[in-house]
Amino acid sequence: MKSRRLPLAALLVAFAASLSPALAQEKVLRIAMTASDIPTTTGMPNNGFEGMRFLGFPIFEGLIQFDLTKADRLATLKPGLAEKWAQAPDDKKTWIFTLRKGVKFHDGTDFNADALIWNLERIFNKDSAQFEINATGIMRSRVPILASYKKIDDYTVSMTTTIVASYFPWMVPYILSASPASWEKAGKDWAKVAMLPAAGTGPFKIVSVVPRQSVTLARNDDYWDPTRKAKVDKVLLLPIPEANTRLAALRSGRVDWIEVPPPDGIPSLKQAGFVISTGSYPHVWPWFYNMAAKNSPLADVRVRQALNYCIDRNAIVSLLNGTAEPSVGWLKPGDPAFGNPQNRYSFDPAKGKKLLAEAGYTAAKRLSFKVMISTSGSGQMLPLPMNEALQENLKQACGVDVAVEPVEWQVLLTVARAVPDSPTLNGAMALNVSSPSSDVGMMFRYFAASNFSPSGSNWEQWNDDKFEEAMKTLAEATDEATIEKYFKVAHERLVDNPPWLYIVHDLNPRAFSKNVQGFVSPQSWFVDLTLVSLK
Repeated sequence: MKSRRLPLAALLVAFAASLSPALAQEKVLRIAMTASDIPTTTGMPNNGFEGMRFLGFPIFEGLIQFDLTKADRLATLKPGLAEKWAQAPDDKKTWIFTLRKGVKFHDGTDFNADALIWNLERIFNKDSAQFEINATGIMRSRVPILASYKKIDDYTVSMTTTIVASYFPWMVPYILSASPASWEKAGKDWAKVAMLPAAGTGPFKIVSVVPRQSVTLARNDDYWDPTRKAKVDKVLLLPIPEANTRLAALRSGRVDWIEVPPPDGIPSLKQAGFVISTGSYPHVWPWFYNMAAKNSPLADVRVRQALNYCIDRNAIVSLLNGTAEPSVGWLKPGDPAFGNPQNRYSFDPAKGKKLLAEAGYTAAKRLSFKVMISTSGSGQMLPLPMNEALQENLKQACGVDVAVEPVEWQVLLTVARAVPDSPTLNGAMALNVSSPSSDVGMMFRYFAASNFSPSGSNWEQWNDDKFEEAMKTLAEATDEATIEKYFKVAHERLVDNPPWLYIVHDLNPRAFSKNVQGFVSPQSWFVDLTLVSLK
């Protein structure tokens, strides 16, 4: 596939040309993303959670938000466009949201129940005039259990789920709202909405979109929460997928902040006075197993377990210069919900080969399959060298032959919603897609049998009865002790009957110029840009 990316020189020329004398006096925070293109700007960005990080939550908000102000604990939920929410007393499937009054979109129109219903119709009703086909798959996959919704009054809305789900509030932040007036102004054309650009309610607003080059955000001085007024005047977002090109942009002073610096460049960055930020957070870098494809070798649990014993996670950590930690489950071993699984994965080639032999794979009949990976992208770190190392590791340690097929990040995200034997997979038996591992709602999204692809995120079509029972029990629970107990049971099944090859948890590495102040590295995939200032 041909890339549409511009070389760094062209990006920097475009950037320099965009700086007027007035703009040069403003505090402009310049960020190099790992994305190969700018995320979409209609209110539901693509490019995975990096799109949500930079062109989702800062501009378009949900009824519930993540509290991203603390680095010493997992991000929690807090009121957003809803002041409060609760399960209906007579129906545990229904949640009542009391909306915040006085909130306006960036275009001056009101956020209220009508605007929220309009946005829900935009995603969940294919017959609505405002249905946005390019956004619906993204949001629906993140909120797979929403069945219906209803306006109660101008500032009260109910949402009903397909099942009782104590974790539904953890899905609600991903329901973003854009101004209905943006759509009207663009002639009811979502492609034109993207270039207006669209109006949200957040602390930043989009003021300029240069296709395939950059997006400029400006502080929203009329933001409804004055305690979260942004400290910089503008944010310039640049897609720079190559790690060494991002490094060059930071060293030359063309950007202030880069996502995922190349690990071998970190020591010299520190020596030159740049700031390196890392922090443990709920995120995992795995291979998804295609266990439901016809004649898939990964249908056998012994093969899936064997591969988890065959890989040298510490070697990958070393390759990343310590900016990751070994992954032996969806959660980290220190997480209270990790549980006590029977399998404790380590680098144990003898055990891996024994399991492979039991499944019928020996030196005379080698296990071989293809993994599809990205060239860069949201949370992908350094996918090419990491996967090449895994390829060689599996060959040398356990006699497993793996072919690696690189594609662009958005292509990989698209095929991750395909059915197991889809031609778009080109025969791939695994996908390397990084994933948040933040809460029970995310676990349900990725692993529940009701979320089989193509309608949901369970691309592997993994189905485990004990997992399903545990999820049902905690979904219907109202006390934290029961939820925590069965969260452990569910996670134990993810380890012992693994749908993924668990490789590493990255440490969310970033590099900043010393002029960047106030950044908090939260235990979340997302960040709060309002905290950041420039010296």
